[in-house]
Amino acid sequence: MNTSTHPIITFIGGGNMASAIIGGLVRQGHPVNAIQVVEPWDEQRTRLAQQFAGMAVLEAASAELRPSDLVVWAVKPQTFKEAAATTKAFVGDALHLSVAAGITSESIATWLGTQRIVRAMPNTPALVGLGMTGLMARAAVSDADRALVERVVRTTGELVWVNVESDLDAVTALSGSGPAYVFYFLEAMRDAGARMGLAPEVAQQLAIGTFLGAATLAQRSADPLQTLRERVTSKGGTTYAAITSMESAGMKAKFEDALFAAQKRAGELGREFGK
Repeated sequence: MNTSTHPIITFIGGGNMASAIIGGLVRQGHPVNAIQVVEPWDEQRTRLAQQFAGMAVLEAASAELRPSDLVVWAVKPQTFKEAAATTKAFVGDALHLSVAAGITSESIATWLGTQRIVRAMPNTPALVGLGMTGLMARAAVSDADRALVERVVRTTGELVWVNVESDLDAVTALSGSGPAYVFYFLEAMRDAGARMGLAPEVAQQLAIGTFLGAATLAQRSADPLQTLRERVTSKGGTTYAAITSMESAGMKAKFEDALFAAQKRAGELGREFGK
């Protein structure tokens, strides 16, 4: 275990999510020489080395890796098992944080031979420091381990802990996949605005600003979401016409069905790639 002020953090995988976390760590004063990355793709290694000068970026796990306090698994679910097999011998007794969707902590524990595992479900707004991450820790994870994980994850935004691992499938459906739903509705608002005669770029600006403002209002207000909605929905008015149209089309129920589909798929990923 590293005894200096800054823990040694190793990333297995150097894609967008790893880059977001590394960027957040560096902005908050974590030195690049206390971070190391294993990334097999040449182009990505070059980009990381340029973006974070002085950080060790390796093609594969080897004895070159410094003893790690925390290993962050930022790999695709389908490659996790193979990556664990080639890395296990070089990471010692580190704490492990997985951001791989669906792969259960039981599978990870089996592959790595340790119980000190935290699973995380982040989302892409982490790239701009506004992420939302769900976390679940196995019983062997100490309070100090949790504090280290929180310190790392908070560099990308907010976090919540869940106690039951299956709840991470729901987190995946709501916040992990959630940005895509927002982009989907933004596309619809932009396209509708354009059909109404607005320039597409104006319609997009209006849509994005509206989502951002409404989300900020909901975050800062103590009022229930329903109350906030009802305040904008005067009976017989324009908002009422839109909400009534959505309700008649069963949009809320269909949207909830879509989230359940995402939750189901998250569980399937664990069974499919966790063997």
